[in-house]
Amino acid sequence: MEVITRMVADRPVVIFSRSTCCMSHTIKTLISGFGANPKVYELDEIQNGQQIETALQQMGCKPSVPAVFIGQQLIGGPNQVMSLQVKNQLVQLLIRAGAIWI
Repeated sequence: MEVITRMVADRPVVIFSRSTCCMSHTIKTLISGFGANPKVYELDEIQNGQQIETALQQMGCKPSVPAVFIGQQLIGGPNQVMSLQVKNQLVQLLIRAGAIWI
């Protein structure tokens, strides 16, 4: 989990993804659509991707991708992100994290 903490420490939005996952693509598109520029880690394309995926599962991410961090806090997967969007809370999180300006 320490490696994940380091990976999310300096960016307002971080998404752990798989390049072949349609839900990962959807979440990246949603967040980018607000003007945010998330740091995306494609776990199937990086050397320690399996280790990171295991750590995400230990943190409670089921499924492990996509896993979204906003303001260094684990938001969760697609269900949690879409729930925030439906409640009109996602944009406010992005603003507070400094990911977008309005």
